[in-house]
Amino acid sequence: MVVYTVGTFDLLHVGHLALLEYCKTLGDTFIVGVASDKVVNSYKPNVPVISLEQRMQMLKALKCVDDVRAYHELEYVSACKELDIDIFVIGEDWGDNPHNKAVEKYLKSKGKKIVQVNYNPQTSSTKIKQNVIAQSYKSEYIPHTFAHKRSLTDKANIQQKA
Repeated sequence: MVVYTVGTFDLLHVGHLALLEYCKTLGDTFIVGVASDKVVNSYKPNVPVISLEQRMQMLKALKCVDDVRAYHELEYVSACKELDIDIFVIGEDWGDNPHNKAVEKYLKSKGKKIVQVNYNPQTSSTKIKQNVIAQSYKSEYIPHTFAHKRSLTDKANIQQKA
């Protein structure tokens, strides 16, 4: 089974690792789609801190990742077709944007699965960036961990979307 997920993967951290390792458990081949700066800038105010090439290189170095490919348009159907994926893993912030609905419709028509996961609350690229800024201005440090939240590996956080 081919598993596919997409993301920015800027400032690779333990939350990313938990997601990627979980994805690998779902199938035989795990492929990661990495958003180009152009794609990221179409839905976020800033482009990634780490270049696309370096983000891809870091992901390729992980033993849980079998292949990495960049995507330059905010559209997922073509990659799902080309890779003949069986499972598409999405995050809790997926939403109902047209590009998301299009891939959901395509995957459903082909009898493929969408697995939605909650993010690991230990950290995020945004929190890391905020801490760098806070430290540079000697502001308050923002903790990375929150003990009251469940982790990605909690089965209660894993949902399959029909």
